[in-house]
Amino acid sequence: AVGVIAGVLAALVGFLVHEWGHLAASLASGSRVHYPGTVLAPLLFHFDAAHNDRRQFLWMSYGGYAATLAMVTLYALAMPRDAWSGRVGLLLTAAGTLATFVLEMPITIRVLRGLPMPEGFAYRPPPR
Repeated sequence: AVGVIAGVLAALVGFLVHEWGHLAASLASGSRVHYPGTVLAPLLFHFDAAHNDRRQFLWMSYGGYAATLAMVTLYALAMPRDAWSGRVGLLLTAAGTLATFVLEMPITIRVLRGLPMPEGFAYRPPPR
C-alpha cells in the first residue's frame, strides 16, 4: 500500500511540476496571469489570453512541456521498476503525459498555426 501511495504521489509531483513550468514560462515571457482566490482552486493560475499575445501563449505552453520532459526523463531513470512505487509512478506519469498530448498539444498547434487564442476557463481571469 505504501508503494502504491508513493507512486501516486510521485505522479502528482510530476503534474505539479508541469503546471509550475507553465507558470514559470508565462512569467518569464512577461505574460499577464491571474491567481485564484483560494488554494483549493482547480488551477494554479489563469493565463489571460485577452491581454497576452501569441508568443507569450507559446512560451507558456512550451514551459509546461519542458517541465514534463524533465520529469519524465528523471522518473524513467530513477524510478525502481521492480517496486510498486516505481510501477505505479511510471504508469501514472505515462498516463499524464498522454493526457497532456491529447488535451494540450492540439491547442498549442492551433495557436502556432495562427488560429485564434483559446477562450476557455484557463485562459481568462477567474471569477471573483
